[in-house]
Amino acid sequence: MQVDFSQVVDVESYISIPAGTYLCRIGEVRSGVTRDGSPRWALRLEVAEGEYAGRTAAWDGLVWSERGLPRVKRVVQWLGFDVSGAIDIHPDDLVGRRLRATLVAEEREDPQTGSVVQRLRVPYMGYEPVSDETPF
Repeated sequence: MQVDFSQVVDVESYISIPAGTYLCRIGEVRSGVTRDGSPRWALRLEVAEGEYAGRTAAWDGLVWSERGLPRVKRVVQWLGFDVSGAIDIHPDDLVGRRLRATLVAEEREDPQTGSVVQRLRVPYMGYEPVSDETPF
């Protein structure tokens, strides 16, 4: 077999479904911190219904910083929590909750390896509440 590998692009694809809008459930939440020390919850979104049900749609993050709190408030509200005042919320409280997520394809070059990385991401305002469900 003779092949010219100089013409083969190194691609790491983490895309398992087409870009689009899906009903998703929070399958997992991992707690961590950002580079500046702010708490960050990584959300694993999985497709809740249809042809791609059960597949991981994307990972998204909620950053509990002053700058990130407006988005966190909106997402937490759409997940069924009362955000009209102070709440005590933990990462596991989000698991199993559902919302509609718009996923867009993203491609970037990894500066360390030179490989192209493809994944789906949720834009800043890419969530909608699920209107036909009773809040938890």
